[in-house]
Amino acid sequence: MKKMLIGALTLSLAVAASAGALAEKYNLMFSHTLTENDPYHQAFVQWADAVSERTNGELTIDVYANAQLGAEEDVIEQMRMGANIGHNTDFAGFTCLLRRNGISLRGKTVMLLGTGGTQKTVLAVARAEGAAQAVLVSRRRAGNAITYEEAARRADVQVIVNTSPVGMYPNNGECLVALENYPRLEAVLDVIYNPFRTALLQQAEARGLPAVNGMLMLVAQAKYAAEHFLGRPLPDAEIDRIDRELRGKLSNLVLVGMPGSGKSSLGKACAKLLGKRFVDMDDVLVERIGGPISSILSPGNETPFRNLESAVAAELGKENGQVIATGGGAVLRAQNVRALRQNGVVVYIDRPLGQLAVGGARPLSQSAEALAAMHAARAPLYAAACDARVENDGPFESVAEAIKERFYEILDH
Repeated sequence: MKKMLIGALTLSLAVAASAGALAEKYNLMFSHTLTENDPYHQAFVQWADAVSERTNGELTIDVYANAQLGAEEDVIEQMRMGANIGHNTDFAGFTCLLRRNGISLRGKTVMLLGTGGTQKTVLAVARAEGAAQAVLVSRRRAGNAITYEEAARRADVQVIVNTSPVGMYPNNGECLVALENYPRLEAVLDVIYNPFRTALLQQAEARGLPAVNGMLMLVAQAKYAAEHFLGRPLPDAEIDRIDRELRGKLSNLVLVGMPGSGKSSLGKACAKLLGKRFVDMDDVLVERIGGPISSILSPGNETPFRNLESAVAAELGKENGQVIATGGGAVLRAQNVRALRQNGVVVYIDRPLGQLAVGGARPLSQSAEALAAMHAARAPLYAAACDARVENDGPFESVAEAIKERFYEILDH
């Protein structure tokens, strides 16, 4: 998470550095409400050091923990009284997110989840975009906000925007909203970008709705921040370039398919092609078990193994920049699929039944009949879980290249 955060915070620097040196020296004061022992604070300090190094000391940032410069409302009041003015580039960033995804708020009833600073920005955008009504939602009734229980009765909602940290790493999988309550819903946006697919967005995808995360908003606001630093405009094409680069670098490639379909060998090849770390779930499970998988997995007694498999899927699914070769039965539990999809592009490696090996170290496919029955039961699950399907019936190198191509096609979709 720390690497992810540092990378996110240095985006504006990366854009600025690509455009040239700063015209003069600047010193910024950056304050937050966390303690000095918090991992986020340590990441902010590393970010400040990286900025100073990359700009040869022309831009320095002093990081203050424990709200040393005052609470948010105090800082705003200071600006009103004549202190140096700050710019909120999130407004332009969220507006860009709407435009790039073809989502209009005009005349719509928009529900905003959360009551923090990001909510205020998104609320301002909603008003500027002509939303008919903004429904504010909080865990506790506060001001104009209603509770989540009350929000579940707002069947008129057409667009939902999550501005809260619910579902953000490391609390992946959390969600306080059931989309089945909103029959008029047209789109769902979540400003969270880690994971890429929060539980809320996966609900939206399952219902066939536009489901948009906050990565492009992050990149866009960084571009606009760099423009303020440099005092001149930068090409809008930089937003798309950096967004694609980050998604390609951080997204996992997850391979699913039958035992013996070639997931491990193809996974290693794809890891080299994509510059990612390769992880074989079966190897992780063997290490956790302390022996062969067959020692806790057998026909009629799969539960202990499946429970461990789910725990490993949840752990790996939270991380970034991996090629993950799953076990053949990983798709049997919907929770595993959700965990692996949150940061991953899932590709189904489909190998003809006649080319799949029987027996060996695979305890559930010790006969041709057992393998055929397994294939019939699991093939629909692989198809439902995947973003793309690639047939493994040709030259090894060609299949690996095809997987790589499908990976980027899905990211660009």
